[in-house]
Amino acid sequence: MFRWLSTGGLCVVNYFNVEIHAVRSGAVEDASRGGVDDAVDRMMAQWRIARPDLDPSPFGIVGRVHRLERVFEREMGRFYAEYGLDGPEFDVLAALRRSGREGTLTAGELLRASTVTSGAITNRIDKLARKGLVERTPDPADRRSVIVVLTGPGRALIDDMLDGYFEAERRVIEALPHPDALAAALRTLLVALGDASPPGPPGGL
Repeated sequence: MFRWLSTGGLCVVNYFNVEIHAVRSGAVEDASRGGVDDAVDRMMAQWRIARPDLDPSPFGIVGRVHRLERVFEREMGRFYAEYGLDGPEFDVLAALRRSGREGTLTAGELLRASTVTSGAITNRIDKLARKGLVERTPDPADRRSVIVVLTGPGRALIDDMLDGYFEAERRVIEALPHPDALAAALRTLLVALGDASPPGPPGGL
């Protein structure tokens, strides 16, 4: 599991029997990486030389998350392109398909499920509507609102993509020795930063 010990200037993290030793001078030895540094290691080493008075260790996590985001987008982008979509378009189709409401959501619900502006959501819906994958209908409960509905071709496309989608994700994390433990740690961080899921049935967003 996870254990943190501190003795004098030495800190030891035990993460599933992989020990990470860090001394306050900034030297880091990670028994799991086999002596191979990544770009973040190099940048942290440069900061320790340029500003030895600072502790860049949080960048070891934050910097890698940023870089992994770009890697994931690149790798998953290749998969989406095989189906004539991009990532944002896939996100809309996936949100509609998993909604548990016959593939329907209001534009506002789609917006709340994303981290983009209302204009960006509108643009995504427009592109998918032109492709015949979604359609808009008036919301009978609120005439100011619009319901976005998966069309038959839209549902067929997203269903056809899902096996390959999860397999593509599995490939990009296959080097992780304990993915479930990392998922739990990332969940803890997201919740602590205010990104908790609202209460409700699992069929919601």
